[in-house]
Amino acid sequence: MNETIKTPTIGEVLLKEFMEPNSISSYRLAKDINVPVSRIQDILHGRRKLSVDTALRLACYFGVSDRYFMDIQEEIEFRDCRLKLAEELTKIQNHQKNHRLDK
Repeated sequence: MNETIKTPTIGEVLLKEFMEPNSISSYRLAKDINVPVSRIQDILHGRRKLSVDTALRLACYFGVSDRYFMDIQEEIEFRDCRLKLAEELTKIQNHQKNHRLDK
């Protein structure tokens, strides 16, 4: 059986790891970090990625490193892309193994 666990979205991470444990609503978060509520809602519902601006505001608000949220988003995108391209990537031959450099 070759099933993979679905990678969470940045919105799911934000909701489950930060908002819910701290009882923070979308409205409160948006107001506290001075962004439109629609931006937070769009992130939570997977309609929008984090911008650097929003990631920095969230990092400041939740007391994590500046790159924390961007790093999570990047890792999610990397994993999803790797899964999507898995079959195609296996067909690409390594340049180093296929070309001998004559000196």
